[in-house]
Amino acid sequence: MKKKSIIAMLLLIALPMVSAAENRIIVSKKALQLYVVNEKNDTVFQCPIACGKNYGNKTKVGDNKTPEGEFKIKMMYDATSWKHDFGDGQGVREGAYGPLFFRLNVPGFNDIGIHGTIFPQSIGTRSSEGCVRLKNEDIKALYRHCHNGMRVTIEPDGVETTNE
Repeated sequence: MKKKSIIAMLLLIALPMVSAAENRIIVSKKALQLYVVNEKNDTVFQCPIACGKNYGNKTKVGDNKTPEGEFKIKMMYDATSWKHDFGDGQGVREGAYGPLFFRLNVPGFNDIGIHGTIFPQSIGTRSSEGCVRLKNEDIKALYRHCHNGMRVTIEPDGVETTNE
């Protein structure tokens, strides 16, 4: 493992979170926004997002829907070296998830999270495979407000959907 990666990983584990203990994340798929609110329901951070291409609650792998409901951050990772093939004919891309990936405890799914992106132009659109994407600078700023075990609410789309 590279020295830089080891240091980054240690920082993810060891850095104390600033006033993050009672914070929670709210993701609005309808507004394409992520909010961090404190125990008084004051917004302490906000940024635009991209979410699943398809509307509705995630029910199966590959449905391109972002799950809806109450979750927790399972673990926060240094994702700088992670790769992904987006199925667009361009092959596997390094740094696909930006600098950080916050894995969520979504029952039945292990790979749903909040993360950065190599596609900053996708922010503000319905374009992901189900994760919540942020600009890389926003995921870094969000990290300062988060901790493992933090509550995350992903609100419904607010539109009628048909069963697929």
